[in-house]
Amino acid sequence: MDLLRDNVTLIGMPGSGKSTVGVLLAKALGYGFIDTDLVLQRREGALLQDILDCRGVEYFLDAEEAAVRELDCTRSVIAPGGSVVCRPGGMARLKELGPVVYLHVPLSELERRVDNITTRGIAMAPGQTLADVYAQREPLYRQYADATVEVRPGAGLEETVAAVLASCNF
Repeated sequence: MDLLRDNVTLIGMPGSGKSTVGVLLAKALGYGFIDTDLVLQRREGALLQDILDCRGVEYFLDAEEAAVRELDCTRSVIAPGGSVVCRPGGMARLKELGPVVYLHVPLSELERRVDNITTRGIAMAPGQTLADVYAQREPLYRQYADATVEVRPGAGLEETVAAVLASCNF
């Protein structure tokens, strides 16, 4: 792997396992772990849902992009929010930092996993469903991904981590 690009970013929908898989991947590689949702919350001094409720989706997406563009890390697994693909500047920065892996989870499995859609801090317009967000973002995840890992419903975390490792040639 290129020593200047020795980070790995996991992208995907809310509920795809970016943070959970990311922590395990970081342990397997001996890397640090960065959850950009936490970076954004710290930067804004508010919870994700509060940012969305008080400032709106567009502000949220701009703030998320700004937080991601400021990342300066090495030997890290990065788990951005699912909406990071909505702003090209944030994705350009993540691709500069290293390979981007899309954790693709079927919509039916995401709907099973995500039961707190109105309080989870998901950047979505009023009236949008998880299916609407999926339809909007799925092509963007595929566009930006250097590799795609198909996460089978019922797949164990170890299986997903191994698939990500294989996709990045570790």
